[in-house]
Amino acid sequence: MRFSCLQENLAKGLSIVGRAVASRSTLPVLSNVLIATDQSRLRLSATNLELAITCWIGAKVEEEGSTTVPAKTFIDIVNALPLGPVDMGLNVRTQSLNVSGGHFVNDVKCIDAQEFPIIPQADLANGINLNVADLRQMIDQVAFAAATDDARPILTGVLVKVDGGSVTFAATDGFRLSVRSAHLSAPVVEPVTAIVPARALAELGRVAGDQEEAAVMTLPPGRGQAIFHLKDVELVSQLIEGTFPDYTHIIPRSYTTRTVMTTEAFRKACKAADIFARENAHTARFKIVPGGELQPGTLEITAQAAETGSNEAKLDATIEGNGLEIAFNVKYLADVLNVMHTSNVALETTAATSPGVVRPVGEDDFLYVVMPMRIGK
Repeated sequence: MRFSCLQENLAKGLSIVGRAVASRSTLPVLSNVLIATDQSRLRLSATNLELAITCWIGAKVEEEGSTTVPAKTFIDIVNALPLGPVDMGLNVRTQSLNVSGGHFVNDVKCIDAQEFPIIPQADLANGINLNVADLRQMIDQVAFAAATDDARPILTGVLVKVDGGSVTFAATDGFRLSVRSAHLSAPVVEPVTAIVPARALAELGRVAGDQEEAAVMTLPPGRGQAIFHLKDVELVSQLIEGTFPDYTHIIPRSYTTRTVMTTEAFRKACKAADIFARENAHTARFKIVPGGELQPGTLEITAQAAETGSNEAKLDATIEGNGLEIAFNVKYLADVLNVMHTSNVALETTAATSPGVVRPVGEDDFLYVVMPMRIGK
């Protein structure tokens, strides 16, 4: 194997696939990155057996071949090389990769590519086309609400439902629920349901950051995997087996109070309250006070900490319905407000013991349910 490529392209490709390298594994080859020539391109792949990422970059190939190189060592070497061409050649007998760029010459000991797990490729003919801008936003607005511990593995995933001309992502950790829908450019013939690990979707959102072409999702039958194909990147994720909770019954069908305020003001107030609330399980009180004919309604947010002190914020709001005092995990509200892009946001409530719903004003494809917290008198 002998080829050359640009240092900046190689460094970018390694930054993409490097996140899938196994940090701890009994198989040494999983700590490596697969390097393989692919006609006039170079294919970089990494996997931890749950997540695999492949990236293609341009290269001038003189001799075809493949090997696997220790990820950390190789990434550090490439980042230390000057901008410009990088020449690489493999000694097959010794499995040593010569890497040269500028005045630097390195020889890296490798592991034969035949020991690297086979990574499936997408069947684009049977895939589902997703608008990549919608996909990025859906991941941002849903994946954060999934559970981060493995007490209930099913909750560490995001439910992906494709039906007719729409796709829906949903995630919950048992205390909050985020649901986001989008339209498909072409409807699907048969409904599709899968539970994709939230971490895998977060990586997909990261690598799709500067993509413009449509993403294609495929679910190979009987494999328990989802494959997402982008222009120069493919991500393969193991699916989570099991039944996702029926979240529809926890979404309130109505409300008695609707509080509308600017998203930015609400976000800042929640973040300020959380400085004090984090000492008390992130609990903050929300007092909704309807206005009169000559004065606006207000939302008062208060948080107290025995050692730190207290915080109070009073926001002008348009309020429909009755006054109410309720407590929420204010961090959960700050999290969702960070991913809302409308100017105004609505908080819908019913009672101090009922869930609240946060919606972007003017958009009906996103909702967020947060459970109330108990407050002492």
